[in-house]
Amino acid sequence: MDQSLARHERGEAMFKHVFGREPRPGSYPDFLQLTIDHLFGEIWTRPHLSVEERELIALTAVTLARTDWELRGHIGAALHLGMPREKIVEIIIQLAYYGGWPVANNGLRIAQEVFAELDAGKDTDHDQ
Repeated sequence: MDQSLARHERGEAMFKHVFGREPRPGSYPDFLQLTIDHLFGEIWTRPHLSVEERELIALTAVTLARTDWELRGHIGAALHLGMPREKIVEIIIQLAYYGGWPVANNGLRIAQEVFAELDAGKDTDHDQ
C-alpha cells in the first residue's frame, strides 16, 4: 500500500476514534487533508502517549490558546473518549494558574455551554 494512502487511512481512523465521527469536508479541503494525514495520521498515532493523554494535551492547548471553536470540539472529544465532565472542569480550573484567570473563566464557560447542549440533546460537533 502506498505510504501516503496508509497515513491517510490511519489519520481518518484516528480522527473517528477521537471525535466519534468521520471528518467533514469544509471550505478548505487541502487543510483538512493536512490535518488528517499529518496531525492524526502521524502525530496522534505515535507511540508513548495514549489517545486519552493526547486528548488531554489538546484540550489543555486549545484552552490556553482561547480558541473557542476548537475547545468545544475537544471537550466533545474528551467526553467521547470517556473523560468525565468533572475531570474536564478540573483541568480547566488548574489552567487558571498557568494561563490566567480569564483563560480558565472562558474555558469553564465553553464547557458549561457544551454540557448544556449535550443535556438538551443538541449536536455539539464543532471541530473539522
